[in-house]
Amino acid sequence: MVQPHSTDAERAPLRWWRAPRLWWRQWWDRLPPHRQDRLAVLGPVLSVLLFLTAIFSALGYFSQQEADREQEAVVRDTEYAQQRLRLRLLERQEKLMRMARDIANRSIEETEFVFQAEELVAQNPDVLAVHWIGPYREVVTGYTAPGAPAHAHRRAGETLPPNTTGGAFDLARDLHQPIYSRPLPWPDGGSTLMVLIPFEDQRRFGGAVMAEYDIAGLLRYGVPAEVLARYAVTLVGEDGTLYAGTPLKPLTTPLSRLPWAPRPQRHELPVSPIGNSLLIRAEGLRADRDWGSEALFWIVGAMSVATIWMLLGNMRHTRRRLQAQRALVAETNFRRAMENSMLTGMRALDMEGRITYVNRAFCDMTGWSEEELIGASAPFPYWPEHEHDTLMARLQDEIAGRNTPGGFEVPVKRKNGSIFYARMYVSPLIDAQGRQTGWMTSMTDITEPKRIREELSASYDRFATVLDSLDEAISVAPLHSHELLFANRMYRNWFGEGSAGHERMLELCASVPVLPPQDHHDQVDSLMGLPADALVEAVAEHAQILVPELGKWLEVRTRYLTWVDGRLVQMLIATDITARHQAEEQAALQAERAETASRLITMGEMASSVAHELNQPLTAISNYASGMISRLQKGHISPQDLLGALEKTARQAQRAGQIIQRIRAFVKKSEPNPTLSDVAQMVSNATELADIELRRHMVRLNTYVAARLPRLMVDPILIEQVLINLLKNGGESIQQAQRPPGQRHIELQVVPRTVDGRPGVEFTVRDSGGGIPQERLDRIYEAFYSTKSEGMGIGLKLCRSIIESHHGRLVARNLYNGDAIVGCEFSFWIPEPPPEASAPLAPRSTETQTTPEGT
Repeated sequence: MVQPHSTDAERAPLRWWRAPRLWWRQWWDRLPPHRQDRLAVLGPVLSVLLFLTAIFSALGYFSQQEADREQEAVVRDTEYAQQRLRLRLLERQEKLMRMARDIANRSIEETEFVFQAEELVAQNPDVLAVHWIGPYREVVTGYTAPGAPAHAHRRAGETLPPNTTGGAFDLARDLHQPIYSRPLPWPDGGSTLMVLIPFEDQRRFGGAVMAEYDIAGLLRYGVPAEVLARYAVTLVGEDGTLYAGTPLKPLTTPLSRLPWAPRPQRHELPVSPIGNSLLIRAEGLRADRDWGSEALFWIVGAMSVATIWMLLGNMRHTRRRLQAQRALVAETNFRRAMENSMLTGMRALDMEGRITYVNRAFCDMTGWSEEELIGASAPFPYWPEHEHDTLMARLQDEIAGRNTPGGFEVPVKRKNGSIFYARMYVSPLIDAQGRQTGWMTSMTDITEPKRIREELSASYDRFATVLDSLDEAISVAPLHSHELLFANRMYRNWFGEGSAGHERMLELCASVPVLPPQDHHDQVDSLMGLPADALVEAVAEHAQILVPELGKWLEVRTRYLTWVDGRLVQMLIATDITARHQAEEQAALQAERAETASRLITMGEMASSVAHELNQPLTAISNYASGMISRLQKGHISPQDLLGALEKTARQAQRAGQIIQRIRAFVKKSEPNPTLSDVAQMVSNATELADIELRRHMVRLNTYVAARLPRLMVDPILIEQVLINLLKNGGESIQQAQRPPGQRHIELQVVPRTVDGRPGVEFTVRDSGGGIPQERLDRIYEAFYSTKSEGMGIGLKLCRSIIESHHGRLVARNLYNGDAIVGCEFSFWIPEPPPEASAPLAPRSTETQTTPEGT
């Protein structure tokens, strides 16, 4: 097929594109070879210059952008840290202001102030001390942290020098508002900050609550950890004085002087509410650029471009060499970074004991540089002078291969002269051919673990000393085991070293719950599924036991604990209560004697009334007997009349016998015997005896007993004694008040009543006497105190003791008609027994009334 010919219009663009190319080739061909070589070299140079110009421009631009972003981040984080410090200071200030208000309101004493100050210091490590300062700078009381410097400890009564607070005390006194002092330097290094909260005493300056802050502690605990991790944060004064923190050191490398070199970003703000006297400053922890890697990258890039331009034939070889070089650099950097990131110090020795290698961690620990250590031989510069002989012997054992698998502990001297303790582990150093070329030693700083171990040991010694000084015997043992985990000195004095005493006390404590024993052949824990937390948190059980081997009464308290190894153990605390037990027995005996004596005294006081009451049936018996004898002698009596007279004589004799039986039962000495007693029967027995005395005083007794009252678990004789005493006192009060016949009455009311959710029975005795003077109302229950001239002062005290022994309460109050006292009311309440001890309800009773004329 014949191709069509192209036109001149179609060939015009092709000629325009080929024309410059042809012209360039012709010009290049006309040049001599040396000019061509120069131009060939000039081309790569220009390319490299242009490439470097672009790289530096981009580097400067992006460095400026990154610096702006870092500056914004520094400002933002500095403001955040300043707000956190402000909130922390305001929170502590609020607590101190509450303490100052309590002092001003006199609602806090020195002991409570010390307790609150100790709690505040314990919760805030940056608070060194809290003191109560008087209006004349005298220290009233306070608390100082145990780890505070010596100058922060102040004794009560000590007067603060005027320059102690830097004028803050005077400002607080004059302005009557919280004042922060300027940062004050410590005599032994460091600085402190004081805040004074003034308070008033009767509208006058009464002193101030002074708290002392450790400025370094404010930085450590007040600034967020994430801010401290990203920046070098310091607290400085307005004049630039450094109070806390470590500032960044300026870069001194040659590259740091370049315009685009990274500059640490910084920002500072005043710490509110302290003011401009304390500033928080943050400097960015920006790492230096790896200028060597970047320069290497630029050189390699430029060489690659130039090589591609000039040596296209060697491109593959150059590429392989570049890849190998990069891999080698990456491997070297990786190994170096791994060595430098280790916290364990590494040291290598040759076979003669010379140092051949140390890593960065080893240099950081000792403070000596790599140049100072490599090549050094014993004695090494980090050896303490007084330990040269010991460490030399240790080095000889190390070179000879006599090493301890668990390592060994050695003291190490830093370059600044300070000493720390480290643990070293030694292993052989084998080269690629399998030959030993030296020894590799790893070193770990154990100063802090050793300090903690020593503090734990000292804490245990203090704990054991305190427990050994107690008067109680304390023992801890696992459940159902003969192992004794802990025993103090009192336990060992009483029971010896073994667990026999612990088991003996558990055997005697019948009320203490014991968990079931574990079957040793069963692989399942017997306590599996039980709420062990509830056992550990349960309130301790109490029991009182007699140990015949010791001849002592012991009060044993027990509870379950989770031991340090996770086992559930039982702790027993035994207290010698022999003296208290004997005193309680003696007190019970004295109380029983006092109750019997009180009943005898009551019957003694009622002797004339009882004699008069007995005289009536005895007189009637005598009259009936005389009449029957006279009529029998005359023969004027029939059998029916004789039978009627004998029946009347028998009734009078029975009445006299009942009176004597009631009196004998009332005054009979017996042990307290709580039984389920009928309330109506107790009231009837008491009123039968008390009414004899009341009729002698011409006093009317009105008794009301509610229907269907429950039986009470009481000693009926003691309750009757209380009722008789209260009724008798009411009659005597009416007699002393000389009330007219229409107003000589006493009301006894017995009704059910619920107190604090517990049902019970309330007994109320109201009289119309002269009452009790208001100033004596609070003393009527005191022993040997009486409002009557002939009273002994033991009646009401015994009544109250009897009611409280029955878990009840006795209350007295005056009855008023306007401002005049028209009588007195005594009421006591006794709770109802539990349902399992209840008896059938008492039969329905009716209201009865007795008069002086008869019953």
